[in-house]
Amino acid sequence: MSARSRSSSPEFDPLAFDQDFTPLPEYKAPTDTALDFGGLLPEPLKLHEDLKTGCGGQLWPAGMTLAKHMLRYHGDKLQKARILEIGAGGGLVGLAVAKGCSFETPMYITDQLEMEELMAYNTTLNGLNDKVKSMILNWGEPLPEEIVALKPDTILAADCVYFEPAFPLLLQTLKDLLALEPNATVYFCFKKRRRADMQFLKAARKTFKITELEDQDRPVFSREGLFLYAFTRK
Repeated sequence: MSARSRSSSPEFDPLAFDQDFTPLPEYKAPTDTALDFGGLLPEPLKLHEDLKTGCGGQLWPAGMTLAKHMLRYHGDKLQKARILEIGAGGGLVGLAVAKGCSFETPMYITDQLEMEELMAYNTTLNGLNDKVKSMILNWGEPLPEEIVALKPDTILAADCVYFEPAFPLLLQTLKDLLALEPNATVYFCFKKRRRADMQFLKAARKTFKITELEDQDRPVFSREGLFLYAFTRK
């Protein structure tokens, strides 16, 4: 895998979009889904989707994109990694990585209280309780003791840019994580839905080094307004 700096092509540059161009997805009834990410998982990931406690309970496109990227380019590179997922929702990205990648230290998938039950359910559904721990991590608040002790160096964040009042809280948590482990990388994927989303990226560029990640599917997902980056400490 390689990374490159911000693309000069408007097609791949989220800042080139200066107006709202895509709505939030329609909500759907609770359902069970099996995902092999185009054959990247030999055994499909089972995921229960349920919106009863919030929109994080369904599959979102950036989660699919980031999970596929991690499986394709990092499957054999995470043996010594200390992995954390923030804004995990039902746990799609972290659980896909846990199912398809080898690593020694159990990972944490985190979200707000409303998602805790669903994260735990999906972890058990896939028999991953020995590899994955789910817990509450509220953006903008002090990091939990378990996360401070973990010092994560591989941080997964998909579709975390959707609610403008939470942008400063998300930025603060990312700052705290990269201060905790200066060599950490945040793998960050989001779908541009409205002009306000770009304010987050502009603010993030002031604090972090941001590079666009190479991915063979980029011509496809970029047309859907999806963007895939690595955030590191300046």
